[in-house]
Amino acid sequence: MNIAIPSHNKQMQSIIDKVRNGERLTLEDGVFLYQSDDLLTIGQLANEVNLRKNGKKVYFIENMSLYFTNVCEAHCAFCNFRRDEGAPGAYTLSGQEMIEYVEQHFHPGVREFHIVGGHNPHVPFQYYVDSLKALNERFPEVTLKAYTAAEIDFFSRISGLSYKEVLEELMKVGLKSLTGGGAEILSDHYRKKMRVDKADVSQYLEVHRTAHNLGLRTHTTMLYGSIESHEDRVRHMMQIRDLQDETNGFQVFIPLSMQPINPKAGIRRRNSAYEDLKTIAISRLMLDNIQHIKAYFINIGTQLTQVALTMGASDAHGTIVKEKISHAAGALTPEGITREDLLWLIRGAGRIPVERDTFYNEIKVYE
Repeated sequence: MNIAIPSHNKQMQSIIDKVRNGERLTLEDGVFLYQSDDLLTIGQLANEVNLRKNGKKVYFIENMSLYFTNVCEAHCAFCNFRRDEGAPGAYTLSGQEMIEYVEQHFHPGVREFHIVGGHNPHVPFQYYVDSLKALNERFPEVTLKAYTAAEIDFFSRISGLSYKEVLEELMKVGLKSLTGGGAEILSDHYRKKMRVDKADVSQYLEVHRTAHNLGLRTHTTMLYGSIESHEDRVRHMMQIRDLQDETNGFQVFIPLSMQPINPKAGIRRRNSAYEDLKTIAISRLMLDNIQHIKAYFINIGTQLTQVALTMGASDAHGTIVKEKISHAAGALTPEGITREDLLWLIRGAGRIPVERDTFYNEIKVYE
C-alpha cells in the first residue's frame, strides 16, 4: 500500500524512497525526521511500514502490573516511585502478600504478570527469586514477565552471580520474559546528568543480549522528553537496532513519554501530542528489524493512543489493572483499562483487535 506523498523536500523524498526500497535509515535521516514539521508525511510513512509488517492487526494482552517493593537504592532524577527503607509509603511485600493482592483483582482472563520494582538492597537476591516462585506456584497458567535489565544488573551485584546465572535462577522458578524498563536514554552523558545510578548503557544491552542467548524474548523502552537531544533518541534506537541484528530477541519497542513529578503540572511540563506521535512514527521507521511498536496509553492517553495506531503503532499494551510508576510521576491517564474499552479503542482507529499472549501468539482475533 503506497501513500499519497510525494514530498517536495529532497531529503524527505530520499527517506521515503529508502523506506519503500527496504533500505535502512541513518542517524542523519532520523534526526532530520525529528526536525521536520511534516508530521503527516512521517506518520503516513510509518503507517505504510506498519501495514506491511502487521496489516491492520493491533495487539493487546490481559495483564496485571505488580510491584513487590518500592524501596530503591537508586535516586534517578525522574522517579517519584522510589522510597528509602523506613520512609513514609515504603513497602516490601512477601510472596504471600502479593498473592493476596492478586487474588483481590484477578480474573481468569489474565495471561501475564508484568513485574517491576525498586532495587531494594535490604533483602537478598533470594527474595526476588522467591517472589516469582510464589506467584508461579499459585498462578501457573500466567506468564511471568518480570524485572528490568537494570534490576538484573542489581541482582548480579548483590548476589555475586553473573547475568547468565541470575537469569538461570529466575528461569528455574518461572521467568519467561524481561520487561523493557531501565533503558531510559542509552547515553552515558544523559545517565550522568539525570543521575541514573543503575545499569549503564553497556550493562543494559548486555543483560538483554544474555537473556536472548538463553532463549528469552524481551521488551525494550526509551524514556524521552527531558534533557536528551533528538540525536540522543535516534542513537538510542540505533543501539537497540544493532543488538536486534545480533540476537533477534526483542519483541517490541516501547517509547515512554516522560511524566512530570507533580501530577498538577501544566501542559508546558509535558511532552506535546505532536512530539509523542512523531516519536512513535520515527521509532517505526528506524527500527526496521523489530516487529512491533507500542503506544503506551498510560503515558500518552487513550485517545492519542488511538491516533498512534494510524502512525506506526501495532500494540495497544494491555489491561494493567493498576499502574503505579508513571502515576507516581504525575500521569493523568487511567491506571488500567477494560478489555471492552481496549476493543473500542482499537476498532475506533479502523484496526482489528487481536488478543495476544506475552510472545505475540494470537489468542483471539476480533474481526
